[in-house]
Amino acid sequence: MKTKSQNIISWVSRIIAAAILLQTLFFKFTAAPESVELFTTLGMEPIGRIGTGIVELIAGILLLVPRTAWIGATLSLGVITGAIFSHLTILGINYNGDGGALFTMGIIVFVTSAVALWLEKEKIPFLNKFLA
Repeated sequence: MKTKSQNIISWVSRIIAAAILLQTLFFKFTAAPESVELFTTLGMEPIGRIGTGIVELIAGILLLVPRTAWIGATLSLGVITGAIFSHLTILGINYNGDGGALFTMGIIVFVTSAVALWLEKEKIPFLNKFLA
């Protein structure tokens, strides 16, 4: 069982991760030129842009529902690990002169999702056997 401070940290982490994931959806789903250019550079336009957006939408919603927060955190970690890897291997940290803003947001989502997953680990059904 979580302490009150752990519960607060979990909520704050989940809200930050979800807010970042959900605010980028406008760019992905409206085919904003910046988003199209990024996914074209990755060789994933339009399927990668739309697919990533759908996964981020699902992860963002699941993060905000206490019972499914661990699933959202897991999905979020998966998709954001891919984004970070893309920055480190193809896009660069300072993509398109953004001063590293996209990369930094990715790191923030990764850290907050990892914290949320750790704090919500008691809700993972198959993990309960090992934690007891």
